[in-house]
Amino acid sequence: MARKPPARVELMRGTLDLMILRTLLAGPSHGHAIAKHIQRTSEDLLQVETGSLYPALYRLEASGWVGATWERSEKGKRARYYRITPAGRKQLATEQSKWDAFVRAMGFLLKPTGEEGR
Repeated sequence: MARKPPARVELMRGTLDLMILRTLLAGPSHGHAIAKHIQRTSEDLLQVETGSLYPALYRLEASGWVGATWERSEKGKRARYYRITPAGRKQLATEQSKWDAFVRAMGFLLKPTGEEGR
């Protein structure tokens, strides 16, 4: 019997910025490549739509966490390449710390060690 692929997961509010900043640690990238990286890295569980990605990139740029320049892509087309700034690296560390604490707290709630359900 063929294995059913897992359903896509909806992004939680506030996680897209974290994913973009983390993706840009590897180096400058254009929007389509950022979205593909997130999709590939999450084993196709997360898909970032254009309507969410570009507003997030503009917001990150306005915050000073991402810089952008127009360059030629591998295919010779003009594309806007985004890179993480020093302020973005600092923000990424802050957000990652918050995320780690959230995951830890959810782990406690979802796998309690007490005597529940009696």
